[in-house]
Formats: sequence, C-alpha cells, structure tokens
Amino acid sequence: MANPSETTPVRGVPEAVHRRRWAILTVLLFSLLVVVLDNSILNVAMKTIASPAPTGLGATQSELEWAINAYTLVFAGILFTAGLLGDRLGRKKVLLFGMVVFGIGSVLSAVAGSPGQLIAFRAVMGFGGAFVMPSTLAIIMNVFERDEQPKAIGIWAGAVGLAIAIGPITGGILLAHFWWGSVFLVNVPIVIAGLIAMVVLVPESRDPKPGRLDPLGVLLSVVGLVLLVYGIIKGGQLADFTDPEVYGTVGGGLLTLVLFVLHERRSEHPAIDVRYFRNPAFSAAVSSISLVFFALMGTTFFIVFYTQSVRGYTPLQSGMLLLPLAAAQMFFAPRARLMVEKFGAKAVCAVGMLLVAATTAGFLLLEKNTPIWVLEILFFTQGTAMAHIMPPATVSIMQSLPREKAGSGSAVNNTFRQIGGALGVAVLGSLLSTTYRDGISDKLAAVPGLPESARHAAGESIEATLGLAEKLGPAGKALVGPADDAFIHAMHVTVIGSTAVALLGALVVALFLPGKRAAEAGAPGVERPGAEKTEAGAGR
Repeated sequence: MANPSETTPVRGVPEAVHRRRWAILTVLLFSLLVVVLDNSILNVAMKTIASPAPTGLGATQSELEWAINAYTLVFAGILFTAGLLGDRLGRKKVLLFGMVVFGIGSVLSAVAGSPGQLIAFRAVMGFGGAFVMPSTLAIIMNVFERDEQPKAIGIWAGAVGLAIAIGPITGGILLAHFWWGSVFLVNVPIVIAGLIAMVVLVPESRDPKPGRLDPLGVLLSVVGLVLLVYGIIKGGQLADFTDPEVYGTVGGGLLTLVLFVLHERRSEHPAIDVRYFRNPAFSAAVSSISLVFFALMGTTFFIVFYTQSVRGYTPLQSGMLLLPLAAAQMFFAPRARLMVEKFGAKAVCAVGMLLVAATTAGFLLLEKNTPIWVLEILFFTQGTAMAHIMPPATVSIMQSLPREKAGSGSAVNNTFRQIGGALGVAVLGSLLSTTYRDGISDKLAAVPGLPESARHAAGESIEATLGLAEKLGPAGKALVGPADDAFIHAMHVTVIGSTAVALLGALVVALFLPGKRAAEAGAPGVERPGAEKTEAGAGR
C-alpha cells in the first residue's frame, strides 16, 4: 500500500483554506470591483456634478479635478504603509478596515453639500481604498499554492478590466434615473455584502516574524509618495512642469524617497528589503507595470473626450464602447499563464507591450468620421495586450518575494502602477492641453468682444470651447469644427508620446526580465530573497 505522504501533496496552505480558495477569491474580487468601479463611475458623473444646484454642485473645472486627485493622492501615499500593516497586523483585519472606511466615505460623498466637502470625502474613500487593494493580492498569495497563483492572479487582473468597463455603464444608468450622489451610494450594498462574506470566508494571515516597527521608514515613504504624486498632479493641472510648485514638490518627493531607500539599506529592521530590487524578475516587472499604465492612462484620458465631445456619444454609450476592452481582459487574463508556460514571462510581456504600442499608434487612424468599429478593434486589441502583461508581471513581482511579505509586494506593485498612471494623465494630459490650446487660440482670438479671461478659459479643453460656443448661440457654431480639428490633432500628438512610452516598456522587459530558461534553471537573481525561509504560517 502506498505511503500517504507519497500520494498527498505537501501544502503550504492549510487544507481547510485550500478547499474554499475559489470562494475566497470571489469575495476578494468584490472588494477589488468596488474600488476600481468607483473611479470609472465618477468620470461619467463629472458633467452632472459641474451643473448648478440642485442638479449638481456647481463645481469648477479645478474642483472636479481635485475630486479625482484627492482620491489618487491619498491612495498612492498610503498604499505602501497599508501593505506593511497588513503583513504585520493581519491582512484580513486591514482589508475589513479598508472596506468599512471606503463605505463610510462613499455615503459621505453621496450627501456632500459642496465641492469642498466632496473633495474631502473622496480623500476618505482613497484612504480606505489604499487598505483594500494590497490586501486582496496578498491574501490571494496566501490561500493559493504557488502553481495556482498565476491562474488566480489572471482572474484578479480580468476583474479589473470588467470594473473599468462596467463603471461608465453603471454610472450612465444611475444618472439617467437618480441624482449624482447615486454613483457613490451604489458602493454601499457591495461593501456590506463583501464585509459579511469576508468575515465568514477569508482566513487571517500575517508575517509570522514581522520584526520591529520602522516608523522613520514609514514616515519617509508616506511623505515622499505624497509630495511626488502631488507634484505630478499639479504639473498636469498647470500643464507646466517648470513651475516652482511643481518641480519643488516633485524634487522634494524624489529626495525623500532617496532618503527612504538609504535608510532602508542601513536599517536592521527595514519596512521593505530594498535588495528585492536587485532581482530582475521583480524590478523589471515593476517597471513594466508602471510604464504600461503611464501609456494607457494617458490614452484613456483623451478617449472620453473623443467619443463624447467630438463624436457626440452619451456617457452611457461611451461606456458601452469600452466593452470590447473589458471582454478581452476577462477572457485572456485568466489564460495568460498558458502562454507564459509555453513561451516564458519575458516573451509574453514583451509582445504584450509591443501590442500596446501598436494599439496606441492605431489611434492615429481616428478622425471625426472614422467608422466606430475601428475604435472597437483597437479597444479589443488593447485589452488583449493588457491581459498578457498584467498577470505575468504581477506573478513575477509576487513570486519574487517570500509569502509572508505578500502585503509589501502587493503594495509596491500597486504603488508603481498608481504613480505610472498619475504620470501618464499628468504628462500626456499636459501635452494634450498645450497642443489643443495652440491649435484653437487663433480661432478664439477672432471672436469679437471676447475678454482675455474668457478666451483663456475657453482654450483649456474642447469641453470649455464647446461650452463657450453654446453660450454664443448661432455665432458660436463657427468654433465647433475648429475645436474638433484642434482636439484630434492634439490627440494624435499625445498618441505618439504614449506609443514611445509603451515601446520603452517593451525594451525594459526584453533586456531585464529573466527569460524562460533562466527562470526554470533558477539563474542568479531569479530566486526570490528569503525563498529558503519556511512558508509555514500561511493562512494563520
């Protein structure tokens, strides 16, 4: 008779947890869904929130930007610390805390009585969201065995694509029947259902040997990230990265992060072991995620204006146009591991980055009357490319670290993604804005009796120009065609920048991400630091 030890696989995950791993993943996807969904819903509600009371809050363009940026700033600044706390205090506790705070912030945002209140409550939501995102990925790493982690992470990445697509659709439906606050209130039932399911199903896990606290390291990371992201956001708003406030805060943030790295290298109990970045599988994957989100977030920024302002689609219709992107991510992301098994992460990610570059370059085909199916093909191809970048890159990051440091790894993954996306919106958004203003300035100068302040405001964006044209009545119709032409030209210029960044990402992956043979052979730098340590205690 066979020895039971020979037939029963040795698990790092407790058997009781292993049996319900897919149910746990489903619950975690709900928490991920609500965080990602909220940001995509908000974009649809911007016009309504800008309307005077009682329809909206009468928010200005700057206030609308900060309603988005307040979330991003707090979210990015706290992410790393949230991951550390999850490893130390318990990922389930941190996840539940984040969901509760996010739900409270959602209710407060829904009943906000002024733009200032909305900005403050969005910051509360960002604080809660920062504790949710790293915890979901860290828990996945602790309830799935190593061989199933790529599949689980693929499903996790596919859920992000689903949330991005259904957000605008959900927002369009809600705004057609309810007031603007409904786009925040819709989070509450999802949060409540998620909390109940998490308490019942999700196991607690933490680093069994967290060591002493590193308060100075945590403080330096928060200050550095907040200053860096604030400077990036401000540069995008001003469309001028030479402004003292911009380069001062960006420089201060980078200097603080350099001090953080130096401190971590010397500390006997670092918040994160910076030696992880010596591992090519870790550092190249982190860089590729940052660069691909730089390229894609900049693209997403202008596509909304193209479909709604130039092509005349409603917010709901614009959301529906994103369905091919979501469908491609949902279908291919869970299957990306099959390509990785055959060709290796380097080849799959490099081809994915080249495909992103090709699709962003494809936006050069878009004109005022381009058949909409062209955009749909580009979206589907872009979703396919993303599905073959995010899962293998995330797996490379997470499997480069010991399981007990999963919270820190997830936080690094999400932090670099967030910074890359913020940079993409700021830099490429600034390029779009500056090019558009140059293209429309002559037409605005030709409008008789238009004050300088009104001319400057109307040149900020195509929405501002079309708003002025509407106020001018029949005389403003002459601005519509030139506004469309100026925007499309600006979009094409921005696309070139986005394509260049995606190509840089492909180069980084091709040069530095370990190939299939190196990974299989355990070449130097491929094994994760601390891999020799026991993974016992997972799921504790």
